[in-house]
Amino acid sequence: MNAFLQYIQGSLEELRLVRWPTQQQATKLTIIVIIFLAVTSAFFGIVDAILTELISLTLR
Repeated sequence: MNAFLQYIQGSLEELRLVRWPTQQQATKLTIIVIIFLAVTSAFFGIVDAILTELISLTLR
């Protein structure tokens, strides 16, 4: 039980050392991630449609 309490105490000490982002930084980074996900999703959607069409043409 003592090791568990030391682990919790150490974890809390480490969390106090973390430099958390400001609200503005978090907002900007969230927007960047959402844009990246949209672009990546569109890219893979297009690749999927092209490959589906190629396979469909091959199997005809």
